[in-house]
Amino acid sequence: MSTNNPTLLQQYETIANITSSMLQQAQLNAWDEVFTLSERYIEAVDCLRTMDTLNSSDREARRELLSRILEDDAQIRHLATPELKRLDKLLGNMRRQQNILQTYYPNTASHL
Repeated sequence: MSTNNPTLLQQYETIANITSSMLQQAQLNAWDEVFTLSERYIEAVDCLRTMDTLNSSDREARRELLSRILEDDAQIRHLATPELKRLDKLLGNMRRQQNILQTYYPNTASHL
């Protein structure tokens, strides 16, 4: 393995740092940034599949990192719930408006 490639434990640290940043952005209500970071998170997790297994001395460190990652994830989900409800309500309103337009103006509603 080349020295430029991160170890498995370093990759878990990277993932933990990303989820920590995602949580900070969620707390600031910066959902666009959370989304951008989530793409980095997915890429970092995908990299785990190609990496070697941990040695026994690194397993405890990984356990701590996984706990951090899961804690951050739970907090992000908690913070995202009101935003997701707001978006769901907005989409519901848009669907109702589109249905009304289709009912009363069937030829123009398809252009929306």
